Amino acid sequence: MTKFNLRRDERGAAALEFALSVPILIMMIWGIFQVGLLYEANAGMQHALGEGARYTTLYPTPTNTQIKNRISSKVFGTKNGTFTVATPVNGVGYKDLSVTYTTQTNFLFMAGPSVTLTRTKKVYVAT
Repeated sequence: MTKFNLRRDERGAAALEFALSVPILIMMIWGIFQVGLLYEANAGMQHALGEGARYTTLYPTPTNTQIKNRISSKVFGTKNGTFTVATPVNGVGYKDLSVTYTTQTNFLFMAGPSVTLTRTKKVYVAT
């Protein structure tokens, strides 16, 4: 085989392209999975805040600890990060409920940014 025939030989080109593109494809699919976990955590936080708001409005004069425990018991989707419930802030005729979720994203071959989601809900209570 001469030098010119070697340049025209395309055997193995598909294997090389496959080897270069598969790690990128896998990393993108894993990234989509990581974003899905964030959406799941967000939905769990919203659900927990809704349950805390319901508990606050339905039961007569619940304590802040009872509200915080109710929110903590109803959260879902926060397996990979840390979940914190802030003590409700008392206002005149309302309470502010707050939930924070922090996680470190992981893109297999490299660490992603740390993501913090915070959700709050204002609950009006009978005075």
